[in-house]
Amino acid sequence: MPTKKQSVSSRRAPLVSVSAESIFSKKLTSGQKSALARVARRQRAGDDSRIDFTDIPELTDAQLKQFRRAPKVLVAARIDREVFDWLRKYGDGYSTRINSILKAVMERGR
Repeated sequence: MPTKKQSVSSRRAPLVSVSAESIFSKKLTSGQKSALARVARRQRAGDDSRIDFTDIPELTDAQLKQFRRAPKVLVAARIDREVFDWLRKYGDGYSTRINSILKAVMERGR
């Protein structure tokens, strides 16, 4: 039985290895800059008239309800000064940081 000859359109292109750092440090072409400027102008103007939403079904009330986060509970906790200082050295939002740390520990323990 003869082997099937590959067509030109089915040949694979060679893989190119690219790092995120090289992508972000690469300079934009003038065409890319002008395309980004057009998009930015439309976003600033709030112009989304060119977006086609017809293939996206509307969400039901039940679906929207599931996206609400569970309410948080206000808790007063005593922590060591060195822990508090360590949390604060990363800036505002230390209570959110405490919650993230506790959540990560909780999920590891499941």
